[in-house]
Amino acid sequence: MTRSDLVEELAARFGQLTHRDAEFAVKTLLDAMSDALVRGHRIELRGFGSFSINRRPPRMGRNPRSGESVAIPEKRVPHFKPGKALREAVDTRTKELLAESDLKG
Repeated sequence: MTRSDLVEELAARFGQLTHRDAEFAVKTLLDAMSDALVRGHRIELRGFGSFSINRRPPRMGRNPRSGESVAIPEKRVPHFKPGKALREAVDTRTKELLAESDLKG
């Protein structure tokens, strides 16, 4: 699902929202999440999952073309951990879809 798919789904589910309002809502939500992660905060959406920042320590890498050693600096990267409800829902629905395809095939 892309960002535009999310906007379309939001506009379709809530008839009182125009496409522009749905686009603004999605942009505002994603910007707020990005800003919170930049500040080092953890985002927890019950039943969905949590977003946090993981620190990758500096390390020595290798240039694949020349074989030369390269220093790779420390990085802070976003990390998503799915919640229990999301994991169970995906597992259940996947099993249902596989059972349906076995019946058809």
